[in-house]
Amino acid sequence: MTVTFRASVRADVPAVLDLLREDHLGIKRELGGLEEYYAAWDEMNAQDDNTLYVGEDASRIVATFQLTFIIGLSHRATRRAQIESVRVAADLRGQGIGHALMAEAERLACAGGCGMIQLTSHAQRDRAQAFYAALGYLPSHVGFKKAL
Repeated sequence: MTVTFRASVRADVPAVLDLLREDHLGIKRELGGLEEYYAAWDEMNAQDDNTLYVGEDASRIVATFQLTFIIGLSHRATRRAQIESVRVAADLRGQGIGHALMAEAERLACAGGCGMIQLTSHAQRDRAQAFYAALGYLPSHVGFKKAL
């Protein structure tokens, strides 16, 4: 299967939302109305360093990820890329799409002048964590979140 990655367009929002709702975590938290997600996409799209990408085959969107560039002072002022919301359609996992997705994210990060790429993975996503580790990502930090 050939998957092509591109920056998303507004019309992709429902398909991306379907991917986000496809697992046991997303189905419980992605409960908003479609207009909320369109508004969030509009806001992301207005930012230069924050892009939602989709992967599509000939017939549908089969993968997604969000890539945000962060400028900071730590690590000798290394520009970094934060990858979030990584999803591959459940019926297509194990076919190399995730590897292609991560390679594309890393390519985009390098092209954006980043010297580091980072991600978080929910503690319940054991398979995802093993996948990232196999790609060379190190579990170097402990993450915390707090709802506001």
